[in-house]
Amino acid sequence: MATQQYAASVQGVAVRVTRLDAAGNLLTGATDSYTTSSFTRVSFTPEYEDGDEITEKAANGTICVSYKAPDTLKRVTMEIAICEPDPEFTALVSGGILLTETSGGSTMAMGWASAQVGEDPSGNGVAVEVWSYAVVNGKKAATNPYYQWVFPYVKVRQSGDRVIENGLLANTFEGFGLGNSSFDTGPDGRWRWPA
Repeated sequence: MATQQYAASVQGVAVRVTRLDAAGNLLTGATDSYTTSSFTRVSFTPEYEDGDEITEKAANGTICVSYKAPDTLKRVTMEIAICEPDPEFTALVSGGILLTETSGGSTMAMGWASAQVGEDPSGNGVAVEVWSYAVVNGKKAATNPYYQWVFPYVKVRQSGDRVIENGLLANTFEGFGLGNSSFDTGPDGRWRWPA
């Protein structure tokens, strides 16, 4: 019996990004993970390398050998778009410096400064998890009401025009994702499958 009840994936609920170390391990400091529902989309597209095709013709022009190697998955291209110029999210996924101010014993994010020229803006990368509703017959599924989409190693950078106008300031990040066995059981210890 299918535990997901043949549910459709509808609407993005939340996205969590977690900073990785150089070996791909999840970092667990107070500022190493960030969860938000203020995003407009997370898109991912598998990118394949075409398999080599070998064809050999006989002396009479007919094909005597034909072989096509399978296409292989190289990576997943990713795009993350958020609703507002969130400095904490931006610093976490695309490097740079989080500008903070301490007042009354608490520290608040006030802005973000981009990475230096020539610096890799995405550092060691992040793990990205996205949740969407699992919907059956117009309502959330009774069993497993959410889909969890896991991208255990992602490197993104800010992309697109950033225009201050009578409209939303675009906050889009694009890059790629790969597998990462160091993702292990995830930030909260509940992931049970190979990454």
